[in-house]
Amino acid sequence: MTPDWTCGSCGEDWPCVTKRRQLLDEYQVDRASLSVYLGSCLAAAAQDLRAAPDTSLQDRFIGWVPRGPRHP
Repeated sequence: MTPDWTCGSCGEDWPCVTKRRQLLDEYQVDRASLSVYLGSCLAAAAQDLRAAPDTSLQDRFIGWVPRGPRHP
């Protein structure tokens, strides 16, 4: 939920642990699209959350995405 970027279900910072799992499942074969989506969310959140340090927003929005190919 914007402009605070909290989860509409649990109230934690978005993306919460549950949403992260859902996003990884949803984008399991297209990690590049997940990165683009999260990058756009990061850009929007940076406008809404101006007081937050850039590095913490980067960690929060894209730092958790696993690197490299996904293994079954």
